[in-house]
Amino acid sequence: MPARPLLRGAAVLAAAALVVTGCGSDDDSGSSSGGGSSSGAFPVTVATAFGDVEIADEPTRIVALGWGDAETALALGVQPVGASDWLAFGGEGVGPWSEGLYDEAPEIIETLEPSLEAIAALEPDLILDTKSDGTQERYDLLSQIAPTIGQPEGVEAYQTSWDEQLELVGQALGKTDEADDLAAEVAQAFEDAAGAHPEFEGTEVAVAAFTSEGFGAYVQGDARVDFMEELGFVNKPEIQDQATDNFFVDVSEEQVSLLDAGLTVAFPIYVEASEFTSNALWQALPSVQDGRVVVLEETPASAFSIGTAPGILYALETTVPLFADALA
Repeated sequence: MPARPLLRGAAVLAAAALVVTGCGSDDDSGSSSGGGSSSGAFPVTVATAFGDVEIADEPTRIVALGWGDAETALALGVQPVGASDWLAFGGEGVGPWSEGLYDEAPEIIETLEPSLEAIAALEPDLILDTKSDGTQERYDLLSQIAPTIGQPEGVEAYQTSWDEQLELVGQALGKTDEADDLAAEVAQAFEDAAGAHPEFEGTEVAVAAFTSEGFGAYVQGDARVDFMEELGFVNKPEIQDQATDNFFVDVSEEQVSLLDAGLTVAFPIYVEASEFTSNALWQALPSVQDGRVVVLEETPASAFSIGTAPGILYALETTVPLFADALA
């Protein structure tokens, strides 16, 4: 996902502030946090790239804006009142692995340029934004509405890992024990999958994408590559060498051979897979000709891409057998 700053002026922020102060908070019937047992954990202080954030009381109205923040909160038993739908799932804005966890659907908030007015109207007492463009401007605007949890210190835009996200969200919600348990479950699932498939260890992988603009590849720091490396694969060095401060590199038609590897995993991004699988350059790749390729369908690709603890568990279940078959 390309990074763009949230561009809103002071006038918009002022309007948002008026919404907050103009709305009464006597009626808590709209709260859907579901986090009732954690009040003893507060106050808490969460360290972020923008400094320490103090949360005095247990939050009951959470707006989850960052990539995967909503389903991470849901996995910890907390239901946001507002959330962004980064992968355009529709409905409640979460993948099928997180469906049915809401008692009441959240207000869906735009992703790249979320409406401050819409957020303020929800009267949040906590905003989760652990995986986004990570700009100071975005943080400053959001934090004037409610305490905001941004990415960890030293982490670039959109590169918060699943375990960092889980830790931050767990701390902010007073759910550190639940977060630790879920992290252990994911770690064990990776260990079990890697142990069952020793052929993954050391095999070079190209994690490719195809969009309306052409071919590309992911590099370390992206959830897709991190997933593969956790299984024992090695991101192809010739691809990794092209990495800059982004998690994605463009691959020109002259460079399509970069996508050949011991295993090639491909993601169609808002295009039909046939748009590139019929491409002669793609078909000429030795990994494609040998069948050492997996083109992921929409649902497992989304689980893989969202890079949250529940998404990862679903992706391990559905994609590991595909990788093993391709290498058999």
